[in-house]
Amino acid sequence: MARYKVVVYVPTDSADLIREVVGKAGGGKNGNYSMCSFTSKGEGRFFPNHGANPAIGKIGKLEIVEEDKIEFDCDEVVLDLVVEEIKKNHPYEEVVYNVYKLEN
Repeated sequence: MARYKVVVYVPTDSADLIREVVGKAGGGKNGNYSMCSFTSKGEGRFFPNHGANPAIGKIGKLEIVEEDKIEFDCDEVVLDLVVEEIKKNHPYEEVVYNVYKLEN
């Protein structure tokens, strides 16, 4: 079965919720362990353009937000559900996430 690495960037105050919904959807399962993830702290930067509906910040102003980068492994059979749960529960209008197929 194919495995994937999923990486998502989320405001720090929403990170626990995202980790929880990912785990409940089956992401972060490794052998006899579940809800496994790794978190890095950093700054997210974005500039909401005309037509945006930002959850944080204002149109026309550069915003800098404390964000968590959450990484976890995911089996192919739950990948679509995990991504759906991230999008449904993430506070941003445009969710930034990456999915990488693992070769090991």
